[in-house]
Amino acid sequence: MRIGVVTEVKNSEFRVALTPAGAHELILAGHEVAVQQGAGIGSAFPDDAYADVGAWIAPAAADVWGWSELLLKVKEPVASEYPLLRRDLVLFTYLHLAADEALTRALLGAGTTAIAYETVQLPDRSLPLLAPMSEVAGRLSVQVGAYQLMKDEGGRGVLLGGVPGTPRAKVVIIGGGVAGEHAAEVAIGMLADVTVLDVSVPRLRALEARFGPRVHTLRSNPYTVAEETRTADLVVGAVLVPGARAPKLVTEAMVTQMNPGSVLVDIAVDQGGCFEGTRPTTYAEPTFRVHDSTFYCVANMPGAVPITSTVALTNVTLPYVAAIAANGWESALGRHPELLPGVSTTRGRLTSEPVANAHGLPHEPLAVPSD
Repeated sequence: MRIGVVTEVKNSEFRVALTPAGAHELILAGHEVAVQQGAGIGSAFPDDAYADVGAWIAPAAADVWGWSELLLKVKEPVASEYPLLRRDLVLFTYLHLAADEALTRALLGAGTTAIAYETVQLPDRSLPLLAPMSEVAGRLSVQVGAYQLMKDEGGRGVLLGGVPGTPRAKVVIIGGGVAGEHAAEVAIGMLADVTVLDVSVPRLRALEARFGPRVHTLRSNPYTVAEETRTADLVVGAVLVPGARAPKLVTEAMVTQMNPGSVLVDIAVDQGGCFEGTRPTTYAEPTFRVHDSTFYCVANMPGAVPITSTVALTNVTLPYVAAIAANGWESALGRHPELLPGVSTTRGRLTSEPVANAHGLPHEPLAVPSD
């Protein structure tokens, strides 16, 4: 199969969808790989590293899009890439279509088979291709939140862990999944006073079993969210409903009651965000003010640490890329049924029910083909 990798075009997105090591594995398996010139530079992978393993270095994005049968990306296509979509193309990337009606309609209009990393789901309901980026975003959220709390950045002027004789900063994490757990790990490591809210009591038990008395756990509901955010210095929104828009859990009314200079970091921004005031930002202008608080809503947070993120992403996507390349995407579903919820559109059909519900569009379910 012809497998293409293009340069990401979103603001400050330095990741690439495939490492040279990953390209090497695919080429050894008999596939052809094309990489757009310069695609890996932001992740410290020069063109020569791909060429040395046998990849074709293509001069322009259009060359790769037009040549590829399977196109690998990190982030969803933007409007300038919509004309490059086509019916006989399989696109494998993060899509977050529930928060992007324009892209959904573009994929449907082109007839592209689009498989979303973030909704590939194992029988235990875990999301293997989203997990590493959730880990990265969770850890980054506390780092950037701590930075934004500094007075010269417009924050309250508190140190997360304080020092002896001073109070520690209060960090409230809404959502105890992969991102929330990793946010808690870093916040605890920075000696903050950490509270995690989640609707699942078994999940809260698991967090207490891991962190012990270093974390407070509370069942999430509107009353508790309001009470905990009111006295928080840093709030991390780490809520995920697979494939669907995130619920708005922190209202503007709640933000008006928060401490001046408090910081809110919304990891769920790709899925519409879990704060009422959320709007996507970029690393060029990552923050904005809502009343007296700072919102940080960068939609591609892991792009800031591309060496870590690119390797972590390739580690988990490569087995599925290899399966699709070896068998075709439909046969790959039979061997890896966890790919089925990842298939969002194909041949003009919207096969993802959460995306259909988000945009009021018809849903046509896709069955797993038998071998």
